Amino acid sequence: MVGDAQIGKTSLMVKYVEGSWDEDYIQTLGVNFMEKTISIRNTEITFSIWDLGGQREFVNMLPLVCNDAVAILFMFDLTRKSTLNSIKEWYRQGRGFNKTAIPFLVGTKYDHFVNFPREDQEEISNQARRFAKAMRASLIFSSTSHSINVQKIFKIVLSKAFDLKCTIPEIENVGEPLLLYQSVG
Repeated sequence: MVGDAQIGKTSLMVKYVEGSWDEDYIQTLGVNFMEKTISIRNTEITFSIWDLGGQREFVNMLPLVCNDAVAILFMFDLTRKSTLNSIKEWYRQGRGFNKTAIPFLVGTKYDHFVNFPREDQEEISNQARRFAKAMRASLIFSSTSHSINVQKIFKIVLSKAFDLKCTIPEIENVGEPLLLYQSVG
């Protein structure tokens, strides 16, 4: 998981792995990771989720996070457009280390974004769609604090990683938490 600081990368990881959420911000210094064991087709699989601190001084650790990744979640805060604009650089650098990882564009803090004026939601949603299309990435809006699409993100990641059929319905309407993954790349 890569993206700017304070966008919710660690919160998403902790919520998925441990099922808990803490509203107190704790800055990731360098790299953090957690493991999760799941069962796919009666086979236990343990996978690691790596979380890179979003401050620029940690960009030298990007190879550690990206090199052997099966998927890369390029994350941004839906309430701060600057974090979406930063995705271009995160994508360029991440892809420089790993051209085969499955890309995902994940917008966080949907619970706050949904209160934005409709025009702002449309503008940011449309920009995110354009970025996702250019990246050939799935696009998912989420809220860790409200458990919106948290489990679904990782179900989609795993279905793509293991080439499994995914039956999660897509959501494509502005005003709802976007979930677009079927017609990608």
